[in-house]
Amino acid sequence: MKYTVSYEQAHTHYINIQLRVKTQGAKRLNFQLPAWRPGRYELGNFAKNIQKWQAYDEHGSPLSFFKKTKDLWEVACEGVEQVEIRYNYFAAELNAGSTYLDPEQLYLNPVNCFLYLPDRQDEACTLELAVPEDYKIAIALPEQQERQFVAENFDQLADSPFIASPTLKKLEYKLEQTSFYLWFQGECKLPEKQLLQDFKAFTKEQINFFGDFPTSEYHFLFQIHTSTTYHGVEHAASTVISIGPSYQVFDWKGRYEDLLGVSSHELFHTWNVKRIRPSEMWPYDFSKENYTRLGYLAEGATTWYGDLMLWRSKVFQEQHFFKTFDQLLNRHFNNPGVRNLSVADSSFDTWLDGYSMGVPNRKSSIYTEGALITFMLDVAIRKATEQQKSFDDVMRNFYHHYFKANKGIGESDYQSEVEKAAGSSMADFFKAYVNGAEDIVEELEESLNYFGLRYTRSALEAYHESYLGFKLLEGKVAMIYPDSIAERAGLALGDEILSINDIKLDNNLAEWCKYFEGEKLVFTLATARKQIKQISMKAAGTLYFANYQIKKQEKPTDAQQAAFEVWQVG
Repeated sequence: MKYTVSYEQAHTHYINIQLRVKTQGAKRLNFQLPAWRPGRYELGNFAKNIQKWQAYDEHGSPLSFFKKTKDLWEVACEGVEQVEIRYNYFAAELNAGSTYLDPEQLYLNPVNCFLYLPDRQDEACTLELAVPEDYKIAIALPEQQERQFVAENFDQLADSPFIASPTLKKLEYKLEQTSFYLWFQGECKLPEKQLLQDFKAFTKEQINFFGDFPTSEYHFLFQIHTSTTYHGVEHAASTVISIGPSYQVFDWKGRYEDLLGVSSHELFHTWNVKRIRPSEMWPYDFSKENYTRLGYLAEGATTWYGDLMLWRSKVFQEQHFFKTFDQLLNRHFNNPGVRNLSVADSSFDTWLDGYSMGVPNRKSSIYTEGALITFMLDVAIRKATEQQKSFDDVMRNFYHHYFKANKGIGESDYQSEVEKAAGSSMADFFKAYVNGAEDIVEELEESLNYFGLRYTRSALEAYHESYLGFKLLEGKVAMIYPDSIAERAGLALGDEILSINDIKLDNNLAEWCKYFEGEKLVFTLATARKQIKQISMKAAGTLYFANYQIKKQEKPTDAQQAAFEVWQVG
């Protein structure tokens, strides 16, 4: 199969794609466009970006076709030797998982816009790029000849995004047998020495963790934005990371911690998800949802280890690592949905609303809860084995004994490997915290105590969030804590607060709430139906939304200190 990518007027954002396939004597061929992309467990509906779609034979004569589903076309090709599909794709969205074209770059994720034959996915693919001569190309596929790249099969092609641009900047380093490339597109001033030092350090830590690196090349593709953004997507031999604004990306006081965090996270995905993968996704089925309950392994464990690798490699100091831990605690405790849907069920339901707020207080985050579960299981294993084993051993077993044995991970495999490492049953833990939605406070506090750690809880600066129990987004009520003063007073989602104690608000609700602290507050509201109403509230000292911070205990025991030091080293 041969794919040719070109364009005529970059400012229109339309990419031209041509696919040629031999019919192999078939009377009809089905051409499928992926319905989703790995790394984002929701339907993408990419077919909505196709404007024109035509089929031709080897002589350029049109062939009849019809659309069978939203993203599947059937072409009649009896007596035809080769089918050529010509279509275009509108590419005007720029993030870590999209496809984008403008006069400055062609950035393409094949899984967004390349058709494939469902029953011939194992065939080799050729990719030809018709781009200007001065364009550099950042891609993980081997180059067969100039501007022509080859993939062993469609899965490898779909998993190989690229950036083609005359302004690409490149850094590189080598560890063991693998060459690593850092490509930067967009406005940026690179602190080359610092970048290479830090990336080498956490990359080496991850290679040492697993014992080898699975590819001979790896490419970090950075889209540096002039506006605020943060997003990363993993691939088998590369990652795409969107981050900005430019003036903060390489500043420790700005977003450099975020750059390192997302880069380490995505690199860890090279093993976990791209190789260590839920059995339901072994292999990927691009045509429909791939349901799994193991999001706490795929995303949660990666979230945990991405930051842990930065700490162990000394790229992050203790305060940086604790800051990421704080984020996990805040996301957990300030999400009442953790009471209602287990992390396993939330994983399954990412295909419903996993990347949006959804209905109030319904679900937990596979990233946050999965990370905390990984931490607590790690401690449970360390306790049971007197630090002789840890969750590190579980991850290594998944890589060496599952992926290298060409098989995926099932839920029972996950629990079995944890129990094997601990040397005891973990059934109660899985029932309560993985497949159930029980409160993790006691287990979490015991786990922290093992390392001589604790957490504090304090009020947020926004008085109405902590003491009344509601949050605003763009001036309207976006979240209400269950059974809070706000909920009992009758505040509803979508309400717009116009005034407080007869004083008109001007984006200063928090300030006026603090000013009237201890008094009854009378709110004038415009409801979602544009009705005006008044409600009153008075804080009672209960904290709803709060700020959580990890702290070291003042006088940790020798055992706690020793455990902490072993944990940091790995």
